[in-house]
Amino acid sequence: MTDQDKAFYAAWVELLSWMREVADAREGVHFEKEADFPDYIYRMERPYDLPTTVMSASLSLPDGRPILLVNASPRHTVFKEIVMHPVDSHAYRKLTLAKERGGLVEGRRPFTRAALEHLTDELFALPRV
Repeated sequence: MTDQDKAFYAAWVELLSWMREVADAREGVHFEKEADFPDYIYRMERPYDLPTTVMSASLSLPDGRPILLVNASPRHTVFKEIVMHPVDSHAYRKLTLAKERGGLVEGRRPFTRAALEHLTDELFALPRV
């Protein structure tokens, strides 16, 4: 695995930890693992060298309904990205590794924990049918 790939998956792990912390700090918000990376599932006896098995996760309502679904590109893809998809919306965000490999960016704008908190607060404040 290249250094750039290692930095991308380290940033993914950091985003997952932010999601867990955001869920723990808010009533009615739950962190849920949605899926593992396919190469983890099918690795058989081969060692697994990514820092997490989680390929997609969500911030969900207490009944398990996802509100924000987030997934990372598997290792075989050339252009790695993280897609953040608010489930009740057609819009989504794409995050990539910052050129200086210091976290994630949306375009040129750094994606921070504060940005995740703001997005979460807005999405969970919307009325639900």
